[in-house]
Amino acid sequence: MSDPINLNIPRPGQPVPSFIKYLFVVFVLLFLFSFVKPWVIVGAGTRGVVMNFGAVQDTVLGEGFHFIIPVVQKVQIVDVRIQKAQTEVAAASKDLQNISSAIAINFRVDPEKANIVFQELGTAFKERIIDPAVQEMLKAVSAKYTAEELITKREQVKNETKDLLTARLLKNHILVEDFSIVNFAFSAQFTAAIEAKQEAEQLAMKAQRDLQRIEIEAKQKVAAAKAEAEALRLQREVLSKDLVELRKIEASLKAIEKWDGHMPSVTGGAIPFIDPRSFK
Repeated sequence: MSDPINLNIPRPGQPVPSFIKYLFVVFVLLFLFSFVKPWVIVGAGTRGVVMNFGAVQDTVLGEGFHFIIPVVQKVQIVDVRIQKAQTEVAAASKDLQNISSAIAINFRVDPEKANIVFQELGTAFKERIIDPAVQEMLKAVSAKYTAEELITKREQVKNETKDLLTARLLKNHILVEDFSIVNFAFSAQFTAAIEAKQEAEQLAMKAQRDLQRIEIEAKQKVAAAKAEAEALRLQREVLSKDLVELRKIEASLKAIEKWDGHMPSVTGGAIPFIDPRSFK
């Protein structure tokens, strides 16, 4: 028969072996790490706001692993990545036209001020801060332009609104990364009036182009007529000179045909000049 296994279990009154003490300490530490959690992991794109007994501290934890004091300290994770918010805005133009706009804004919390944002605004700051600011700034800018200018100067309106909104939200440590006006919607009557005006302008431009074309064609015809008239005048001049010479030649030929071969009788020693035209 084999010997019984010795488990080294201490009998009452005997001292506890050292390794059992170590096991107990390790167990206690594992318990503390598992349930008390004296550490925190701050993920990518976030910051940790440290609170001592609920009071927000100046310390802002960056990404990574951090030790904290259990029970005393608590860490609130704040997202500092770029977020998107879309707001519907009803405003009025300078000429009192009603405008419905959809505004999209990309923003993020200033990572260095995450503790202040959490302390003053909490986590639901879109509804409390961003939406009212967007509406106020766009209304202020829209009131400076007519409805037609809001369409033709859309980029200028966008940039001006973005600058005002950036300065406004920066006071709350919220950074504006991008701003865009998704849509401008006007009343049905105004939209119809704009379309009619555009159609009239297009017809006017077409009529202007047609008039310019007619004027150019008329000038071309006048230039062609002048050129043709000049050519005819030059032809007449050439024909007139040729006709005179032809008539002279014909007269000379007729004079020669009428001459009978005798020289006229004259007194004196000079030979008289015979004009062929005398034989006509």
